[in-house]
This record gives sequence, structure tokens and C-alpha cells, in this order.
Amino acid sequence: MFSALENVNDQNFNNLIYIRNQGHTITEAILRQLGHCSYHVGEIVFLGKLIKRNDWKNITSPKGKFKAYNIENFAKDKTKEHFAKEFTTNSGE
Repeated sequence: MFSALENVNDQNFNNLIYIRNQGHTITEAILRQLGHCSYHVGEIVFLGKLIKRNDWKNITSPKGKFKAYNIENFAKDKTKEHFAKEFTTNSGE
């Protein structure tokens, strides 16, 4: 998808993109691809939860602790970092 986007410019922006012979604007094709990828990510997460069961760690609010999670996070200063940083960095750093 990203290599295809590098070819988009003012001259071809209004061209139709055909996916399985269905015409899409570039915007529609991007939205379709994003939806497609997120669907598969959801499948992977679902399988991960099935496999890990009680060892599964949520990357958003912990199950049943939504209110406390929000209170804790809204008490912090605003930052710009990846929402799953705590799960993607080594604990020793």
C-alpha cells in the first residue's frame, strides 16, 4: 500500500483504482485497504486472546477496570507517544 501511495500525484489522483475489477477512487481504495488490514489485526488479536487466555495483557483499559484506567491516564500530562509503548519496550530501559 505504501509503495503504491508513493506514486500518487496531482496528475493521477482522480484515476480509478481497480480492486477485483471494482473501481475505487484513491481515497476509497485507501479506506478499503485500512479496513482490510484492521480486520486481519482483529483476527490476530482474537487468536492471541484464545491462545494466551488469562495471560493475555490488554493494550488498552484492563477488563473491568475502565474507570480507574481513565482516572489514572487523565491525571497524567499530555504526551505524544505510541499508545502501546509500555508493551513494546524492554522493561529494563
